[in-house]
Amino acid sequence: MIEFFRKRTANAKDDVLSGLTVALALVPEAVAFAFVAGVDPLIGLYSAFFLGLITAVLGGRPGMISGATGAMAVVVVSLVATHGVTYLFPAVVLCGLIQIAVGLGRLGMLIRMVPHSVMLGFVNGLAIVIGLAQLGSFKVLDDATGVLVYMSGPRLFLMLGLVVLTMVIIWGLPKLTKAFPSSLAAILLVSGLAAGINAYGPDSLRPASGGNALATVGDMLETNLQADAVRDALAEKRAPVIEELQEDAEQAGMVVAPSSAHAADEEHGIILSEAEVAAAVATVDSDDASLSGGLPIPYFLDPQYEVLPPLNLETLWIILPFSLVLAGVGLIESLMTMTLIDEITDTRGRGNRECVGQGVANVTCGLFGGMGGCAMIGQSLINVNSGGRGRLSGIVAAVMLLAFVLVLAPWIEMIPMAALVGVMFMVVIGTFEWATLHMWRKVPVSDVFVMLLVTGYTVFMHDLATAVVLGTVVAALVFTWRHATHMGADIKFNEHGSKVYQLHGALFFASVRSFNDLFTPKHDPDDVVIDFYYTRVYDQSGLEAINALAEKYRAAGKRLHLTHLSPECRQLLDRASDLVEVNLSEDPQYHVATERLG
Repeated sequence: MIEFFRKRTANAKDDVLSGLTVALALVPEAVAFAFVAGVDPLIGLYSAFFLGLITAVLGGRPGMISGATGAMAVVVVSLVATHGVTYLFPAVVLCGLIQIAVGLGRLGMLIRMVPHSVMLGFVNGLAIVIGLAQLGSFKVLDDATGVLVYMSGPRLFLMLGLVVLTMVIIWGLPKLTKAFPSSLAAILLVSGLAAGINAYGPDSLRPASGGNALATVGDMLETNLQADAVRDALAEKRAPVIEELQEDAEQAGMVVAPSSAHAADEEHGIILSEAEVAAAVATVDSDDASLSGGLPIPYFLDPQYEVLPPLNLETLWIILPFSLVLAGVGLIESLMTMTLIDEITDTRGRGNRECVGQGVANVTCGLFGGMGGCAMIGQSLINVNSGGRGRLSGIVAAVMLLAFVLVLAPWIEMIPMAALVGVMFMVVIGTFEWATLHMWRKVPVSDVFVMLLVTGYTVFMHDLATAVVLGTVVAALVFTWRHATHMGADIKFNEHGSKVYQLHGALFFASVRSFNDLFTPKHDPDDVVIDFYYTRVYDQSGLEAINALAEKYRAAGKRLHLTHLSPECRQLLDRASDLVEVNLSEDPQYHVATERLG
């Protein structure tokens, strides 16, 4: 990783300023992920507040930022669409309880099992995903069709220019002074420049329908609401046509999937005219396109949620699958992010405490009508690069985010997206492990494959948790195969004429075949010694292989001696226990983990 993240010591000034920088970067992310989940943008902002505040206080990694994330939003979107938003809140609460149980069960240490190749793939894939996600900020609403299209012409070049300016400031300011976070300075300077252009710039830079030449956070929120309104209008127009198609199909004994009906929109005339698009866009009130809101209250006291799901087994079976996936995704992303921040800051977080902190945050978030979340790697890296090292940085970020919602929304809505995109592009540059581009011939092919697998799955499937699990499983299989083929023996004869097998390697389920192939009971002499001094027995399969081999020598009428076995192995051997020779001064003192020792 390039030296984008500088080694710093924690201090209050840096924590406060970096917290403010992070809060500004949290706003568009929280709003965007709320749209992904199909909930109100304020739900995303309240979620980021609770998650950021509680994990900053209770979590195991000072300086790490948590909030509403895309990975969690993708999980809950089907629950919200099928059962309504009120089922989301108890699902998030249950997710938090599961995460607390994982932390109290001290299962957070399992993150140590993630190989370095998986970590590299995760980091590179996430950097690419963060970069691609910024492309959405270059989209505007097409007045004729109501779909989001990429901007072009002078507006595009103007935005690109400010994005580059933001990146140059972040890169160059630390060379002049480190007294002020470069990311915050870039946001403030570019925001001032954009405000002047939007206020006094030529009309040729503005969109045909009016508005700002440079898209702001407020414009982004309004554009998303308008796009949702157009999609709703299209779905309403499509509904009777789909119903008619399905009725005709049922009469013919066929089934028509809604997706196939969607694909035939133009064939069946299911398109919106410019007048219908304009009417749909006009339904979006300017007051709706605002980040302003009040203090969050528990969802069961909120009058807007008139009908709440009953607290019974039926509700539990509906939300349980979503809660389990949410808990797993949240913990994997949080622990992986913690590992990355540990590496950057040369410190060590506490995984089990982080699990508990994430759980408490999600329980609180769910009770107050939030969508849940986990650690955010992009915002965490912004915090680290801006000098945030202590818990104060996360607390300030959360408190400022709530302040934005309560009193500062009009100012925050004026921040240009170009400034925030520039900040995130610098995060991408600092996150990507550039050394991997020239290390292909320096590491095993299997590690390169695992790295590419995790990166590819992350980029194309947008599922970070599954990518990490998949990469770890593949790496574990490679490790198992290698050690399965490393079982060997040095064969010699002692002064008594006994044949001695000096074993080397690990004896476990995958190496049992190689272990058995080493011995020839029918052709061996009458006295055989198997020396386990350089061998470790790791599981029940290894013990059973020893028992089975002893039976073969017994059946052949030959004497077998087993030496240098650990006390646990001697205790767990059934049929071969009387063949073990004990030497307390030389026998190894390692432990073998099996079900019988449980």
